Amino acid sequence: MFFTRYLVALPILLALLAACNEKLGIDFGSRDVAAIKESGKLIVLTRNAPTTWYIGREGVPAGPEYEMVEAFASHLGVEVAFKVKATVPEILESLEKGEGDLAAAGLTILDERRKTFRFGPAYQEVTQQVVCRRDNVQPEKVKELVGLNIEVLADSSYSHRLAELKHTEFPGLEWTETQTKTTEQLLRDVWRRKLDCTVADSNIVDINRRYFPELIAPMNLSRSQSLGWLMSRQREDLQQAVKDWFEKFRASGRLAGVRERYYGFFEVFDYTDIKTYIRRIDQRFPKYRQYFKEAAEKYRVPYLTLAAQGYQESHWNPRAKSPTGVRGIMMLTLNTARSMGVEDRLDPRQSIFGGAKYLAKMMNRFSEKVVEPDCTWLALAAYNVGRAHMHDAQSLARTLGLSPYRWKDMKQVLPLLAKKEYYKNLKYGYARGTEPVRYVQRIREYRHVLENALN
Repeated sequence: MFFTRYLVALPILLALLAACNEKLGIDFGSRDVAAIKESGKLIVLTRNAPTTWYIGREGVPAGPEYEMVEAFASHLGVEVAFKVKATVPEILESLEKGEGDLAAAGLTILDERRKTFRFGPAYQEVTQQVVCRRDNVQPEKVKELVGLNIEVLADSSYSHRLAELKHTEFPGLEWTETQTKTTEQLLRDVWRRKLDCTVADSNIVDINRRYFPELIAPMNLSRSQSLGWLMSRQREDLQQAVKDWFEKFRASGRLAGVRERYYGFFEVFDYTDIKTYIRRIDQRFPKYRQYFKEAAEKYRVPYLTLAAQGYQESHWNPRAKSPTGVRGIMMLTLNTARSMGVEDRLDPRQSIFGGAKYLAKMMNRFSEKVVEPDCTWLALAAYNVGRAHMHDAQSLARTLGLSPYRWKDMKQVLPLLAKKEYYKNLKYGYARGTEPVRYVQRIREYRHVLENALN
């Protein structure tokens, strides 16, 4: 009789206990490693950014967090299901609710966060840097930040550090915090002179200075800090599994490979030194001029534009190589090279012909409503950012009442792919939309200089 009453009351007792635990902040939604393996999927919370997870040029996921998570999932024998969130607060809230097994989003290991979560091993060291524009303010001490227009991410390691400095030494220090922008957007605001400065991790600064070369980091705001994956406080078993995998991953050299691929320094673009460009027209261009001419004629692309693109990609260096694996004068990825019939990307003739063929392919994928020179500019942008993101940009242009067929409209739309309010509704998500705009503009400038030099 007692046992029967117990069975009847058990669901009610469990429901009351669950409600109580929810009020106390106890997480019962997280899964243990056995449950993850049984389901065949590891659910990972991340954000869409070049230092975490993003859709690459060829329309497939990429990013340092993506590669590491895929390696860990393979170690467990499961697949990965990514849940992309817009901001760090959203990621932390979702993890607390048990909506993911772990968070991999370039998250700083903070004592405050240890109260709620467990951390995996530190996989990268970063430093918080104050970022400004080189022709604006250049503060070198914290006291010089007082009075400046500074904006940072809300509930971030940056806001925590500023609050600490204000409380301990600099009561006059003021800043604003945003719940809606990303670090990348704030860097762009600094570049556009909408802000005096912002704060970002050194790895983010290193990448974005390639797209906004006027940005500088005149001072560090912190000592070295560690990044790590987060998981529920209840998941000691998952934490141990990550530790076991990480030791092997690091010892094998794969961690170093990821760092080199995404953070290794390779200067592709030269924005300022036109004298160097003119000198290379005399010294380098004659070696490859005939190849550019023949390839342009064969694939019906503009000859001088193709040559200028080759300079923009590699400075006409046939052995150019980036940490992400693109190579040669036209900086082809391995997959693109194969699809274009290129066997040796370091062979200048093959690379130039492969690049011309790929550019022609991009041009032919646009509607007949796109006329020259807009077709060439749109194709170059697609060559740079990927046709998938260009498709998103054209769809967004229609939504905004702009023409998806004209470059003057599309160069206004492409930068919006980096803004959350726009990319969250697009199929392929975040893209560094300012980069293809700068890419096309530089090629046009190089073409003009080359045309004058050859006349």
